[in-house]
Amino acid sequence: MSVTPDFIKKQFEFTNHIRDPDNNAAPPEIEDRRMAIYRELFYNNLESFVGDTCPIFRSLVEEDYWQKLIRGFFITHRCHSPLFLDICKEFIDYLQQERKADKEDLPFMLELVHYEWVELALHIAEDTIDYHLIDPNGDLLNNVPIISPVAWPLSYTYPVHKISEDFQPAKENTEPTFLVVFRNRSLDVDFLEITPVTARLLELVMQDVAQEYTGREILETIAQELGHENPEVIISAGMDIMQDLQASGVLLGTAKT
Repeated sequence: MSVTPDFIKKQFEFTNHIRDPDNNAAPPEIEDRRMAIYRELFYNNLESFVGDTCPIFRSLVEEDYWQKLIRGFFITHRCHSPLFLDICKEFIDYLQQERKADKEDLPFMLELVHYEWVELALHIAEDTIDYHLIDPNGDLLNNVPIISPVAWPLSYTYPVHKISEDFQPAKENTEPTFLVVFRNRSLDVDFLEITPVTARLLELVMQDVAQEYTGREILETIAQELGHENPEVIISAGMDIMQDLQASGVLLGTAKT
């Protein structure tokens, strides 16, 4: 049986105290004044970064609740990424997979925190666009439309983009809220609230790039799914939608032929 070296035991003693000082004693040979520096530095950095990433959620909860939430994350979660910018994604994983629900939780907490994290994720996304493969003036209807790699179609059961101190829904919507959040040409993150039909269009654009389906073929699929008696109406309306999406930067153009 292997024996844990003393220096590793000491590391665990040190880090366990930093994570949970109320239940883990500090190494006796280190004076508390020094340990306090580490306790405050680690916790305050974590608390500040998560709070800055989800400021709306932070503003909606009481201070004691917030500190308890962050302390629980700090104590129990083990991050799988060493990157500081991934902390909030780790926080979401903790909320979704590890933490037990609390009666004081806001009903829309998980969705709101995710929505707020998306803004950071798109700001730092390293996806690049190969404009050599894209025709920005291409015919969206008769060629293959291309969606920006930094445009994320999303759906939520709460209208997360409207939540504020003055609007806190107690129940889920009867219909999903569809959004597309994207990094625009000015490198700012923006969003559009979209219809279910537009959400389906974007879903098919993302799925069908490899199959090289044209905009017309995608819209014909939607018309068939809707059971519309006049597919040309859907195709005409869909063409307007695609042009608006391209003007916003969600669609980039078409694949070069």
